[in-house]
Amino acid sequence: MLLVALSPAGVTQPTDADERGQLIVDVLVEAFSELMAADADAFRTKFRKMAADPFAFYRGSACLFYADMATSEDRWSDERTSRVWIHGDLHAENFGTYMDATGRIVFDVNDFDEAYLGHVSWDLRRFAASFALMSWRKAFSDDVIAELVAVYLHAWLDQVEAFSRSDADRDFALTVHNTEGAVNELIRETATRTRLALLDRMTVVERYERRFADRARNRRLEDAERDEVLAALERYKGTLPPRPWRREVAYDVKDLIGTGGFGIGSAGLPAYNVLLEGYDEALENDVVLSVKQGNVPAPSRIVNDPEIHEYFDHEGHRTATSQRALQSHTSQFLGYTDIRGTGFVVAELSPYELDLEWEDLTEPDEIRPVLVQLGRATAKLHCVGDADSDHTLVPFQTEEAVLAMIGGRREEFVADLVEFAHGYARRAQEDHRLFVDAFRAGRIPGISSSGSEPLG
Repeated sequence: MLLVALSPAGVTQPTDADERGQLIVDVLVEAFSELMAADADAFRTKFRKMAADPFAFYRGSACLFYADMATSEDRWSDERTSRVWIHGDLHAENFGTYMDATGRIVFDVNDFDEAYLGHVSWDLRRFAASFALMSWRKAFSDDVIAELVAVYLHAWLDQVEAFSRSDADRDFALTVHNTEGAVNELIRETATRTRLALLDRMTVVERYERRFADRARNRRLEDAERDEVLAALERYKGTLPPRPWRREVAYDVKDLIGTGGFGIGSAGLPAYNVLLEGYDEALENDVVLSVKQGNVPAPSRIVNDPEIHEYFDHEGHRTATSQRALQSHTSQFLGYTDIRGTGFVVAELSPYELDLEWEDLTEPDEIRPVLVQLGRATAKLHCVGDADSDHTLVPFQTEEAVLAMIGGRREEFVADLVEFAHGYARRAQEDHRLFVDAFRAGRIPGISSSGSEPLG
């Protein structure tokens, strides 16, 4: 095992660059070996995207972050705050809008593929370091980065304290009525989108019937595979929670295709898209579902708790359950199923989802109010998935546990995580260089940078 030294901020530092480079390769292979074997081309694409810059590398290497957390000191963890429902991959680009089950367009955290239970500070550390990496691309000084990270952390603490004085945490949401600046604009832009526009991008209408368009990323299924997926969709319907829908859908399948995971975090994951008869017989109201294989969440690799592990039937169940816990009023279509014993998460491909874009946010004064709202969204994420939720994994109030753990050490807590953000972002920059060197040299087993070597 690699011997490590801990900085005062608890950042794992390599004792040797060659050893650190090998550790990066070993962690990636351990986390993704099965998916790499199943689809080497998808992982070659993933690794090329990760090679683009340190932030892209950081986004695609949550497993490395948690390998470091396993060997790093966490001063902000106790018996309760080490067992909080966490997002698992909370970086700056995992925030955006969605339409909840009540019809509200909400700004919130998104992408729950890595969600699990663990240290609440892990989410905050991962976000803070990601923001420092992003800020370097904007040429912000260290002092400005520190001030902005502190804004986020203070907003998180303020909202946690507010939840401790109220029982309405599950009803809290960032909407058009209580947001400002770029977040408010994103919510308003989301409201202009339509289901028909999404359908026009993904489907065609022939002889008065809508079907998926024939494109390179889509594949038609043989009868046996199609029957398996249809049977899985029947099982999925039984996982939808008993709640009053805003509008009922028949779940009659109009078309079904195979596709795949195309984002940095979804490489190699089998997936299907399903076209359903919508809220009525009008073609403009058809619904598209994504059926995507669940993956092992990065935090679970360092959380050794059999009760947590045994709670979930499979990774599809874990992903859907996590999102319901962390998002409160989830989409009416969120559920799970299995195909050949492997778990899949099922969700709507909704037109009412937009990611927060950082490219045009270039000045600290523009970003400061955004970070306040991201801090509030993060606090909601942590505080709704507790004793008030419809599960038994967190049998206490998260806000009470957090405030008891921090006590009167608010400024110390903020300063410590700001220092971590600087230190781990520098670590990620060097890790990116080591990763690119290893990838270029063909040192990642089964994935050559040229694409000419067979998987072995």
